[in-house]
Amino acid sequence: MPELPEVETARAAIEAAGLHREIADVDDTDTFECRPHAPGDLKAALVGRTLTAAHRRGKSMWCDTSGDGPALGIHLGMSGRVFITDPGGRLTIGGDYGGPRPETQPDRDVWYRFSLYFADGGSLRLRDKRRLGRVRLDPDLGDLGPDAELVGREEFRARVGRGTAPLKARIMDQSVLAGVGNLLADETLWRAGLSPLRPAGELRVDELDHLRRELRGAIRHAVKHGGVHTGEVVPHRRAGDHCPRCGGEMVRATVGGRTTWWCSAEQTLP
Repeated sequence: MPELPEVETARAAIEAAGLHREIADVDDTDTFECRPHAPGDLKAALVGRTLTAAHRRGKSMWCDTSGDGPALGIHLGMSGRVFITDPGGRLTIGGDYGGPRPETQPDRDVWYRFSLYFADGGSLRLRDKRRLGRVRLDPDLGDLGPDAELVGREEFRARVGRGTAPLKARIMDQSVLAGVGNLLADETLWRAGLSPLRPAGELRVDELDHLRRELRGAIRHAVKHGGVHTGEVVPHRRAGDHCPRCGGEMVRATVGGRTTWWCSAEQTLP
């Protein structure tokens, strides 16, 4: 899955370079990426319209379309990136970090799973090497909790600070908070000095407020610097490494089905 910061860069790229441009053609022939729609369904729904706004909740992204058209949902999968060109060929990119930004669109067309071609000569294309993304009309967001970056203090306390689930599993539950993935969870809990194993319902109110602040800080840092891989503790999630803050040994376990790393000195259970 992508994480919230990567999806936010894709949303911002579409907002900056893909809105209010007439759609002249659509390539929706990838039946896996565009399921459950048949080839031609998205094209019929979108040609002649424009994208009018780009939205995100957690890891989910969608665009409004003109003329009361359907919402266009674009899910990045694990490695998806959006490539947008203006009429002159200038490139805007958002999504998963894929190394240095290219100056032009890569030539490997086999990795473009969905494309909008604008009447002005530019395009918006989803490049997805692993073919794990999804494009659909009117995506269902009903099972998602509030956005992890935008959730208010009282709602955060009520949603996160209950139950016996380990804290990491709790904040990664997309029905509780939308947007927190594995790396972002480890980075946030390290910043907050909280054990990922601690039962969520045992946190005090001041600890929940501190956790929310550190989550928002981790998200802002990742968006600014290019993705969750830029987190301070992320490079130290490996055997034999040490906490970059105190030097304590990093330890590993599986929490909520995900590989988890934390500082043995600072993130202890009470």
